[in-house]
Parts: sequence; C-alpha cells; structure tokens
Amino acid sequence: MLRKITKFSIFASIFLFLISAGFSCKIQTPAIKEAMKPVSLEFWGVFDNSSDYSGVLSAYKILHPNISVKYKKFRYEEYKQKLLEAFAEGEGPDIFSIHNTWIGEYRDKIEPMPASVKMPFQETKGSIKKEVITTIKTVPSLTLLQLKNDFVETVYEDCVLDEKGKKEIVCLPFSMDALALFYNRDIMNAAAIPEVPKTWSEFQEAVKKITKYDSSGEIAQSAAALGEANIERGLDILSLLMMQNGAKMEDNGRVLFNMPVGQENLPAQAGFVPGLEAFKFYKAFSDPSKEVYTWNKNMPNSMDAFIQGRIAFFFGYSYHMPIIKARSPKLNFAIAPAPQISLEAPQAVNIGNYWAQVVSDKSKNKGIAWNFIQFAAANPKVADLYLKIAKKPTALRGLINEQLNNMEIAPFASEVLTAKSWYGGKDAGAMEEIFSDMVSSVGMGAEDKEYQMALNEAAKKIGQTY
Repeated sequence: MLRKITKFSIFASIFLFLISAGFSCKIQTPAIKEAMKPVSLEFWGVFDNSSDYSGVLSAYKILHPNISVKYKKFRYEEYKQKLLEAFAEGEGPDIFSIHNTWIGEYRDKIEPMPASVKMPFQETKGSIKKEVITTIKTVPSLTLLQLKNDFVETVYEDCVLDEKGKKEIVCLPFSMDALALFYNRDIMNAAAIPEVPKTWSEFQEAVKKITKYDSSGEIAQSAAALGEANIERGLDILSLLMMQNGAKMEDNGRVLFNMPVGQENLPAQAGFVPGLEAFKFYKAFSDPSKEVYTWNKNMPNSMDAFIQGRIAFFFGYSYHMPIIKARSPKLNFAIAPAPQISLEAPQAVNIGNYWAQVVSDKSKNKGIAWNFIQFAAANPKVADLYLKIAKKPTALRGLINEQLNNMEIAPFASEVLTAKSWYGGKDAGAMEEIFSDMVSSVGMGAEDKEYQMALNEAAKKIGQTY
C-alpha cells in the first residue's frame, strides 16, 4: 500500500510541476502526427552562399520546426551536369535554381505551383496555462493576380506558362537584376565629361571624347566594349538595343528580331527593321571607319579591361559589383541606369537577368517545397532578409522604394520595373553562341543586306532551339 501511495505521489508531483511551469500536453491525432514528422528539403543553386539564406531559413524553422531546408552550392560549370545525373537516377533536389532563360529547357522537370498546400502550424495559446497547439491549415498559394500585382512585370511574363489552356506558375525569383552602366570616374573627369550619359546619343559623344588613338591608328584609350563578341554579356547589350529600338524579339516560339516592325507575319523585306538598325549601331563601335570606333576583337575581356582601368564604360549587373571591388579595391567607379534611346519615350526599356526557384517533379514533398519558395519569395519582410545579406535588387514591387535609397543597389532597383527578358527556348547556351557568331560574321564596312542576312540566319537557328 505504501508503494502505491508513493508512486501516486510522484506522478501527482510531476503533474503539478508541469501545470505550474505553464505547460500542457495534448493528445495528437494520427493526421497531426503524420504532418509533424521531420521533413528535409534539399535546395540546389549556384552563386549564392548558404549564409545568404541564413535569415530566411531561421524564420521558416520557427514557423515549421519539423522542416529543415539544406542549401547546396555548385559551381556554375558543373551545375547542369549535376542536375542531369541526379534526375537520371530519379533523385536530385526538391528545389533548384534555374536562370530565367532556362525555363523552357527544364519545363518537363518542374512541378507547377499547387492551388494550396496543407501545412502543420504550432501555436502557443493561453496566458497562465500555456499550451502548444498543433493544427493543420490549408494555405492558399499565390494567385495569378497576386503574382502580377506583387512582382515586377517580367516575373509574370516568364514564370507563368500556358499548359493546355491553363495558366500555371512554375517558378518564383528571390531577386531581380537589370543591366546597368558602370563608369570610371577618373577617365570621365579627365575627358571633362561632368555627367554620365543618359541616352545613347550622349553615350556616343562621350565615346568620341574619351577614345584616343596612337600614331598608327590603334586604340590607345578605349571608351567602351561594344561591337564584338569578346564582351561580357554582349548578348544582353545587343538585345537591349534591339528592344529599345522597337524590335519584337519572339512571340509564342517564333523568333522575330530580324523582321520589319509591324510585319512580323511577313517575310523580311524592305522597310524599317529595328533589329537591323540596332545591330548596325552596336557594330559601329568596332568599325575603324566610324567616328565611335573604340573596341576591337583583339582587346581583352571587357570586364577585365574595366577592372584594369583601361575603359571608361562597362555594361554589367549587380553581381559584377563585388567582383570588381575585390579585384580592384581602389578603382574609382560608379553605376548608373543603362542609356535609353530617348528620355521622352513613354517608358524606359531595360533587360532583366535573374535566377528563379522551381520544384522538381520528382520531389516527395512538392507541396512543402512550394510553401517554402512562396514564404521566401513573396513575403516582403522575409524576402528582405535574403536581399540585404546577398546585396541584390528585389523582384517585389513593395521593396523597390526602399532599395532606391541604397546607393549601390539603386541603379539596378530603378530598372527592375521595366526590365524584360525574351528567350523561351530550350537551349540558352546554343542561343548565346548563335548570337555571338552573328556578331562576328559581319565585318567592317558591311552593307545592310549583309546585316540582314546575318540576322535572318541567326533567327532561323535560334528558332530551331524552341
């Protein structure tokens, strides 16, 4: 009898202690037990470091303590091969990053965003007697309207695909980038150019003032890297010029940058071809017979030349900034928005470049993976945790004004609303090579028909990648 009383007293003491400590135990249903099982999501990417996601992952862990997200960084050169090998074995990541020009290539490996996801949540209730209650909630996903209203324009255009008459969201970016103009302050000061060019006409005049030639006619001081294939992101610069000039790059799988404006459904013929005029404008900077001659194919990589202080202007993205600072800490440079054809145009045109997150169709936790992507991408407070560490421009409209006050990010953030991209085929690498070959194929003093032939050939080959 004494033993029974003693055992009862012990249990009673433990029960009273738990109450006094403010805890309460609840019997969980089988469904809640299943939902609260540990889940580990694998997230693959390039360029970003694990530390860039530290704030986001901590915030998600607080909300969903049973879910762990493990980020793995790969070298860009190996990334596609690693994905290919993993998918071939029926494995791979739950979430992986793809460049915005790779969406078509990976479409058949992507799981579209579901309409909703059932997620477990733990909440502490009560004032004196605190209870940790676990509930399962149906969390609605982003709607198409929310995506269009909350994110910059190009996200909707790129990440919403029409599948058999049904529009589906297949990816979301954590950031957005746009091509901007880096400039060397010392070179501009020496040339007595007080303000950075805002239009391409002003850019041409600056190039003429800065460029110097030696006694043999060789370039002694270059102003900018344009007109050849040995240029960092030359494809984007030429695409930007084409789009600003009114070229329709592609439409529903048809490549159209070689066509006359308003006549995209007709064969190429005489008339205003905006892509052609932009191509000629671009090539003039590498033509010794032109006033703006400032670059040639024998010169070094454009970014290397800028880092070494050999050119005044470099077209790049926000990700180039830390590279330039690390390699040339004393370089006196600044960044401005990319030039426009006219400041009086109804809307500026810029070019976007970004990575978006997708869910693998082989993931065993597709819904949870999409829940994490939406948590990190669509919630401004959470998204800002990543952006401030990674130092990247935002893809969310609601964070743009804040970033306009950041001196380093402002030039890029000011462009994201009007940033566009165009390639929707299945081989972005081949597309870039075709563009590069097109640029190299047209020599000095070429006539319009030669430019048109090069454009037609490139458009035809790129069309075959869709």
